[in-house]
Amino acid sequence: MFEWFTGLNAGEKRTFWACFGGWALDALDVQIYSFVAPILITVWHVTAGDIGQAAFWALFTSAFGGWITGLFSDRIGRVRMLQITIIWFAFFTALSGLTENLTQLIIVRACQGLGFGGEWAAGAVLMGEVIAAKHRGKAVGTVQAGWAVGWGLAAIASAVLQSFLPPEYAWRGMFLIGLVPALLVFFIRRFVSEPAVFVETQKQIAQKGGSGILAIFEPGVIGTTLLASLLATGAQGGYYSITTFLPLFLKTERHISVTGSSLYLAIIITASFLGYVTSAYLADALGRRLNFILFAVLSAITVAAYMIVPINDSVMLVLGFPLGFFSAGIFSGMGPFLTEIFPSRMRGSGQGFCYNVGRAVGAAFPWLVGSLKEELGGLGIAIGVFAVGAYAVMALAALLLPETRGKTLQAYE
Repeated sequence: MFEWFTGLNAGEKRTFWACFGGWALDALDVQIYSFVAPILITVWHVTAGDIGQAAFWALFTSAFGGWITGLFSDRIGRVRMLQITIIWFAFFTALSGLTENLTQLIIVRACQGLGFGGEWAAGAVLMGEVIAAKHRGKAVGTVQAGWAVGWGLAAIASAVLQSFLPPEYAWRGMFLIGLVPALLVFFIRRFVSEPAVFVETQKQIAQKGGSGILAIFEPGVIGTTLLASLLATGAQGGYYSITTFLPLFLKTERHISVTGSSLYLAIIITASFLGYVTSAYLADALGRRLNFILFAVLSAITVAAYMIVPINDSVMLVLGFPLGFFSAGIFSGMGPFLTEIFPSRMRGSGQGFCYNVGRAVGAAFPWLVGSLKEELGGLGIAIGVFAVGAYAVMALAALLLPETRGKTLQAYE
C-alpha cells in the first residue's frame, strides 16, 4: 500500500515530511480559532456573527497571501517562500493571544491569513513538482492528511488548557501555542531543495522570458483559472461552514460539554485523517474529477443528515465519522490537480490564486452562517444549508474541468 513512499529518494522523503509538517502546523494555528470561539463569546460578550466575521477576514486575506506567495514562488523558489510563510502565520497566530478586543483580533487574524494562504500555495506546488506523475495524487493527498493531525493537536491543546486554566487565560494560551510551527523552518532550510522542474524552468525563463503577474488571466488560461477557483470555493465554503462552528454547535444546540464534545470531535478528526488518505489513493485510481464529484455529493448528504435531520446524540456520534471523512477527503485531490492544470512558468501563481480565492469566497460562508442562523432556524440548519450549497457548486465545477490524472510535468511549457 505504501510502496510509492518507500520508493522515494532521500530528498523526496524530506520534502514530504516538511510539507506534511507544514500542513499539520498550519491546521494547528487555524483550527485553534474554532476552539477559542465559544470562549470569546462568553469572555468578550460578542456574538456568533462577530466570531464569523473574524474568521472571514483571516480566510479572505489568505487569497492575497496565496496569490502573492505563488507569484514569488515562481520567481525566487518554492522552498524559500514556504519558510517565509510559516514564520509569518506562526507569529500572527501567537499575537492573536495578546489582543484585547474584537477589532484588534480581526486585524491580527487578517494578517495571519496572508501567511496561512501562502503556506498552502508554496507547499502544494513544491510537493506536486517533486513527485512522479503516477504517484502524485497519493503523495500530495497524504501530505494533506497533515491537516487532520494539526486539527487533532489543536483539540488536545484546547482540552488541556481549558481543564487547567480559567477561560480568560486559556484562550490566550491556545493562541500562543501557534509559535510552535516556526521551528519547522530550521528543518526546511537545511534539508529541502527546490524541485528539478522548477530549476530547469528558471533556466528557460532566463532565455525566453517569464510570465507576467496576470498570466493566469490570459485568453488560453482564464477559463481554467475561473473554474478551478469555483472548485476550491465549493470545497472550502462547505468545509469552513462546518468546522468554524462545530464546537459551538455541540455546546449551544446539542448542550454537550467541552469534555463530552471531545469524543465527537475525536471521531470527526480521526475520520478526516482517513478521508484524506483514502481520497489520495482514489484520486490516482478514479481520476481527479470523479473523485471530486463523489466526495462532494457524499459530503452534502452527510452534513444535511448531521445538521438538519432530527437525530439523537448516539446517531450523531456515528454520523461524525462520514462527516469528517468526506468533507476532509475532498481536499486530497486539490493539490495534484491544481499542479497539473497550469504550466510550470505560472504554476505557483495559478495554484496559489485559485485555491485561496476559494478560501476568500468560502470565508463568507462562516460569516453568513453566524449572521443568519436565527433567520434560518438555528445554527445547525444554517451550517447545513450553506455547506450543501457549497458542495453543489463544487460538483458542477468538477464536471466542467478537464481530467489531468497521470500528467507528466514539463519545464516551462
